[in-house]
Amino acid sequence: MRTNAILAKMRAGQKAYGCSLNFPSAAVVEIIGAAGLDFVWLDSEHGPFTPESIEEMCRTAELAGLTAIARVPDVRESTILRFLDRGVMGIQGPHIRNLQEAQELADACRFPPQGKRGFGYGLRAVPPAVPAIEFIANANAEVLVIAMIEDVEALKNLPQILSVKGIDLFTFGPNDLAASMGHSGLPEHPEVLKTMTETTARIHAAGKRLYSDVTTTVSATRLLLDGAREFVRKAKAS
Repeated sequence: MRTNAILAKMRAGQKAYGCSLNFPSAAVVEIIGAAGLDFVWLDSEHGPFTPESIEEMCRTAELAGLTAIARVPDVRESTILRFLDRGVMGIQGPHIRNLQEAQELADACRFPPQGKRGFGYGLRAVPPAVPAIEFIANANAEVLVIAMIEDVEALKNLPQILSVKGIDLFTFGPNDLAASMGHSGLPEHPEVLKTMTETTARIHAAGKRLYSDVTTTVSATRLLLDGAREFVRKAKAS
């Protein structure tokens, strides 16, 4: 049975450390594991991931001692099922705007009676060698569900969204939120920052937590660019 490293750290009152990846690369996932991080976050909303590459990323992550989580393109049950059956242990649902979408996200991530996830055998879905009842209990306990707040509509419906059971964490989409507020391309606009600060306070007041409360994530692309630039800077100075 698998353990979600992020949830394990949360239960222990610790932060989990991970790396975000917006392109498929088993080699990079392996390097992230060798660096001693806890998880890899796959951007399947904007990145060029396929079901096959997601499965490869999950297989490599497991071998490297990492938990793989993914931002999915949408929160339809069929979409989320495809990711979970490939081995992803955390789902980040984009554009959660209302109670219905929040419930759809939560329901799709867990098997009944906690949710509505479909059951199917497969090497990375429900392994034939594992008793189904044991797999279901483990999967329901170890899946991480994250809802993205990135629309003005979500701000209006926040109490209803926060009331949904089965969503573990919340996070912002600053660029899309800025666009929704009329400040496209300006995620650090004072009104956007103020709104996120106020919304954070509302989330905490409801007894809920943000993704940033329990994780620290660095971009793999950012690491490559920063590392290359620092190498060039030092080489020119020598």
